[in-house]
Amino acid sequence: MTRPGRSELVKVGLFAAAALAVLFVPRIVSDFRAQQFAYVGIYLIALLGLNILTGYTGQISLGHGAYMAIGGYTTAILISDQGLRLGGHTFSGDMRDVWTIPLAGVVAGAIGFLFGFPALRLSGLYLALATFAVAVATPAVIRKFEGFTGGGPGINLFDAPGRTRPTETTDPVTFETVTEPIRVLGFEIHSFNEWLYYLCWGIALVMFALAWLIVRGRFGRALRAVRDSPLAAASSGVSLAKYKTLAFGISAFYAGIAGSLLAIATTFVNPETFPIALSIFLLVGVVVGGLGSLWPLVFGAIFIQFLPLWAQSISKSPGAPSVVYGVILIAVMLLLPTGAAGLVRRVGWAASRLVSRT
Repeated sequence: MTRPGRSELVKVGLFAAAALAVLFVPRIVSDFRAQQFAYVGIYLIALLGLNILTGYTGQISLGHGAYMAIGGYTTAILISDQGLRLGGHTFSGDMRDVWTIPLAGVVAGAIGFLFGFPALRLSGLYLALATFAVAVATPAVIRKFEGFTGGGPGINLFDAPGRTRPTETTDPVTFETVTEPIRVLGFEIHSFNEWLYYLCWGIALVMFALAWLIVRGRFGRALRAVRDSPLAAASSGVSLAKYKTLAFGISAFYAGIAGSLLAIATTFVNPETFPIALSIFLLVGVVVGGLGSLWPLVFGAIFIQFLPLWAQSISKSPGAPSVVYGVILIAVMLLLPTGAAGLVRRVGWAASRLVSRT
């Protein structure tokens, strides 16, 4: 086993510092902003998985919104209809929500892994069109199986028996609004949005560390070999079928986790929760963050969450926010063709040259 190098120790230290910074964000921002940053964490998880497939393996996917839908509906169905029993114990309330998250990832990952087999015959734009067809068909499939998925109205997670959520009451003496705390593992959090923030970012940090371990070792080198030259990779003994299908499965697993968190965050799921445009936005977020990178994907997640809101705030006329969004996206791609990761590299090179001269 090789000892970690100095650069890797620095990266681990920066990751630990970032994790500590994440803990203090709800203390310095409003409750509404905490909810918005929770969505950033959700999108970050989806982007990490998509970048393993597209950035590191070179397989373009326009259907990851469908895998998020699979994860979201898995969580919604388990919470609202069937409940969940593990080891003879019944989990209720928010703990039951948490335990559906890995199950949602496994279900989505298994379906993505199976989709990877027919996708072996496709590449480039043909693969992108095939995955986009999955995203287009998913809403129709959801409406078709109405008895299982709730059809068009969807599933309301708060209708589940024993579901814990913050409730507001009025103090009879002071007439102030009092929020009932959420109890998780013996701790009390007095805001649903704060609980949601810590849940999303706690899982996002774990998934980030997992992605880093995946891409830094032998498996990651094999993925990059498949991306750069499939013929050379095959001649070197790398199984193209194995690594391509595994990349699809891992990527779909990440998307399922993100979809499960999105269902918990919105407290309901329906076909509009996972629109076709979501798959396109995820690919945009990966490109903005930087293909073949990990931590710059935070900028891609921020781009997905806040740019549409900012576009709506500066233009109220119908259709204008979409125009503003498109113009900003074009400008970002022209100015930063390699995404935020390329900008960070250029800044690092400039800083190193400046230090060497001084």
